[in-house]
Amino acid sequence: QVQLVESGGGLVQPGGSLRLSCAASGFALDNYAIGWFRQAPGKEREGISCINSSDGHTYYVDSMKGRFTISRDNAKNTVYLQMNRLKPEDTAVYYCATHCVVNDSDYGLEVWPADNSSWGQGTQVTVSS
Repeated sequence: QVQLVESGGGLVQPGGSLRLSCAASGFALDNYAIGWFRQAPGKEREGISCINSSDGHTYYVDSMKGRFTISRDNAKNTVYLQMNRLKPEDTAVYYCATHCVVNDSDYGLEVWPADNSSWGQGTQVTVSS
């Protein structure tokens, strides 16, 4: 059974940092591209980042580049999202998913889930003073 479990969310002050974890069970996570997404209240889900399975190449949407870093630890079967210089507008539920898709559009790089993406349950990140 494929399962993803996110953790590491919480309440943080503006300017602070969090590291989110996406732990996989039932499959080898390094066989899949893994993406991070988020959804704020009243807003559509948006892609953040994607890491390749084959070469570990990473992709970020432009608005997240420089503050967020995706990485993977294959030995721990876990993908991470390091988030720095957090802002109140980063408040959202953060999800990881398998099979992320990257699109280099006229509007910049986009990260999308695939039709067959498997999702975790999400972890809440709240940035507030």
